[in-house]
Amino acid sequence: MQKKVSKNFKTLNGEITIPADKSISHRAVIFASLADGISTIRNFSDGQDPKSTLNIFRKLGVDIDIINKSTVIINSKSKLLPPPNSLDCGNSGTSMRLISGILARQKFDSILIGDQSLSKRPMKRIIEPLTLMGADIQSKNNNAPLIIKGKTLQPINYKTPKASAQVKSCILLAGLGTEGKTTITEPYLSRNHTEIMLKYMGADIQTEGNSVSISKSKLSPIDIEICGDISSAAYFIAAALIIPDSKVILKNVGLNPTRTGMLDILKQMGADIKILDEIEICGEKTGTLEVKYSNLKCCEISGEIIPRLIDEIPIIAVLATQAQGQTIIKDAQELRNKESDRITAVVTELRKLGADIEETPDGMIINGKTDLFGDCEVETYHDHRLAMSLYVAGLICKKEILINRFQWVNISFPKFEKLFDTLKV
Repeated sequence: MQKKVSKNFKTLNGEITIPADKSISHRAVIFASLADGISTIRNFSDGQDPKSTLNIFRKLGVDIDIINKSTVIINSKSKLLPPPNSLDCGNSGTSMRLISGILARQKFDSILIGDQSLSKRPMKRIIEPLTLMGADIQSKNNNAPLIIKGKTLQPINYKTPKASAQVKSCILLAGLGTEGKTTITEPYLSRNHTEIMLKYMGADIQTEGNSVSISKSKLSPIDIEICGDISSAAYFIAAALIIPDSKVILKNVGLNPTRTGMLDILKQMGADIKILDEIEICGEKTGTLEVKYSNLKCCEISGEIIPRLIDEIPIIAVLATQAQGQTIIKDAQELRNKESDRITAVVTELRKLGADIEETPDGMIINGKTDLFGDCEVETYHDHRLAMSLYVAGLICKKEILINRFQWVNISFPKFEKLFDTLKV
């Protein structure tokens, strides 16, 4: 699917409700499938990735019904059944990495597969700690497919070389069914949706600084409403900041402090963003954002904040092209292991549009403020976040751009363009 993008409108104005958080949607299905009883999940994400997780647990014998498209009813007996065939994670790294921790401790064998893009993503980061726990996981070059032979696991005390919510969650899910205490320590704190939800469901879990420990626990069923995804809100935030005279209201935005690194950076850049209200839903902070067009300035993004905005770096790079001065992004080498090599992909495609941007081993350097010209085709590299970032860039280009394979947006945000259209005036 090729998408034409141009600035055929004056500005952005109005309000929208941000769709459900993808990370929390994954976890709600996974944890509810491990509980004993009936769980109700409201405002479930309509992205393809969470649906992959949902379909996997159906194959594992969990009774799952979908009501009115966004309400999921899960009736689980806290016991999984051997799957009839391979479990397809599609494009979802979250599905593969988190579910591996559960399957490694079952009494049956299983195989996790993924699409071409997922099959290139590194799985050593979960295979290594699970193997230390006694897991038997076979793979070729530490990539999918993963052949998992269920074993009784042993607890570990593990220090992750990089901050990763997926690795941390994988080990916690393995430890959830393992006798003894399993502890994970990160160099920086990654997103903590897993810890919040496990505690909400009654797990024996403790956190202290960058460490989290879990002991064998039974989970109670949940009744949960999922807040909006701040990673999805990021594109509307960015567009409003760089399109003159824009003012948008974004409702139901998840404001978990481990996910709001982009908001902290934007404050440094001089962005006019206000939190109009803030409440807590099922342990997760959420609120409404008011965003207005702003004259942005450059900044340096590095170190501890990187795990809190790793998914937003492509759209931050677009913002940096419109900020005065030199923006430096570093310590972000993890971007090379996403759906694409996001460092190379972002630099390559924004250069086509006229950006003054340079690739570095662990990030990029962007000089602004720069006019983006367009009048070209850009590639998405099977990467939904790159596709959405290029769409926002296209809204400020002097001429039309063509985005190839724009359908990858459906991985996380099927209503992306429709919501943008409601704001264009």
